[in-house]
Amino acid sequence: MPQTPLLTGMLVSRGYNNKNLYQSPNQTKEEGYGNAGLCYRDNALVSGSLEALIHHLVPSMDYYPDMTYSFTFLLSSRLFIHPYELMSKVCHLCVEQQRLSDPQADKIRIRKLAPRILQLLQEWTETFPYDFRDERMMRSLKELTQRMASGDELYRKVVHQMIQVLIRKLTTLSQYEEALVKVNATATDRLTVLKAKPQAIQRDMLSVCNDPFTVAQQLTHIELERLSYIGPEEFIQAFEKKDPLDNDKSCFSDHKKTSNLEAYVEWFNRLSFMVATEICMPVKKKKQRARVMEFFIDVARECFNIGNFNSLMAIISGMNMSPVSRLKKTWSKVKTDKFDILELQMDPSGNFYNYRTAFRGATQRSRTANSTREKKFWEMAKQVSEFMVWKKVECPFEKDRKILQYLLTAPVFSEDTLCLASYDSDADGSLSSQLCVWPPMTVMLMVLSVLSLLSALCLASYDSDADGSLCSLSPLSSVSGLL
Repeated sequence: MPQTPLLTGMLVSRGYNNKNLYQSPNQTKEEGYGNAGLCYRDNALVSGSLEALIHHLVPSMDYYPDMTYSFTFLLSSRLFIHPYELMSKVCHLCVEQQRLSDPQADKIRIRKLAPRILQLLQEWTETFPYDFRDERMMRSLKELTQRMASGDELYRKVVHQMIQVLIRKLTTLSQYEEALVKVNATATDRLTVLKAKPQAIQRDMLSVCNDPFTVAQQLTHIELERLSYIGPEEFIQAFEKKDPLDNDKSCFSDHKKTSNLEAYVEWFNRLSFMVATEICMPVKKKKQRARVMEFFIDVARECFNIGNFNSLMAIISGMNMSPVSRLKKTWSKVKTDKFDILELQMDPSGNFYNYRTAFRGATQRSRTANSTREKKFWEMAKQVSEFMVWKKVECPFEKDRKILQYLLTAPVFSEDTLCLASYDSDADGSLSSQLCVWPPMTVMLMVLSVLSLLSALCLASYDSDADGSLCSLSPLSSVSGLL
């Protein structure tokens, strides 16, 4: 599970002992505090009422929740209660149950409780920082931490550091969202110019960079950046309950939406359409289009080699679009051996069996070099916690601003425009080749594109110091469990 560094290093001199920090499930809290309503099986917590589970989350004098439990509950509870409501209940329990509202409260008691409560809050702010974009969350956090830190300089420093780290994360997220808006606006403007004056856009991917390996590296930068901003709670909120009276409205209408998850899926779609656009650009001759096809085949191969399976699948999806696949005359000029091998890796048959097998191989090389519903919640938390580790991977390649800018803002045709461009480029007079039929994406591929962020990392690179073995982090088992 994602773990927050313990406060004991800072607070051990103040009498805080973490000996019983991670109690086994059969250890209980103080008499009558949070035990009612919990169901255990083989010393493992399997279910409980919402109130009992909230009680089980809150530390006491001789109890601290296991990090596995706190992460799982903070992740899945939002299906049943707003995060701000949960924070309010946690604050109430911390203050009232532990008698912290009593001005005559024993200072020794507060000193024992404070680091435990601050530890829980630190885990929450570090693992689910986006919850605190809600002013109600931030207000409750500040009220409780001020109570914990009153009259103690050491605790004040801990609280100040925690709040500052949280604010930096939220500021970075806001800057990222603003940058996405600007990038999307630039891409829209360029497409408008292209539609008005097709000859005005003379640049293509090959004119920006003709080295497949470099392009694959820059694609990995984009994948990792988009991945890093996805909050773990977005996986849960993607499947939150809908208002039965309005299919487009969530029951928790003020929940944070899945904007970062959606941005990652949109990037996958953009890359697919960009590949098709580059190939079907009407100003190109057949020989030029064949060269572009071979270039993207080489880019896809380099993506496979460095473990960037998400970009690989996007490129192959783009080249398999009807406007591209129907260009028989152009394909006749392309050496397709490499593409056939890559396409075989992405074959959807057998629930993407070949893809999963390649994934397992990448994982192995990386290691060599370096109740039913309640059960589902535990499994879901395990998968998301693994994702939390993968998304922290740093891209080892140097950024190329020019290539990145092109990949993010190059004009991309719509489906209808691609069909028309494809017909104008390579019509051979036969009715079947003139028609551009867009089969709907299979449910499996749709799910895989949404969950590709669980499989994208795989994204890392060859480690030049480790015999060229893949340094990929593979969530194959997680994707397998979710599909």
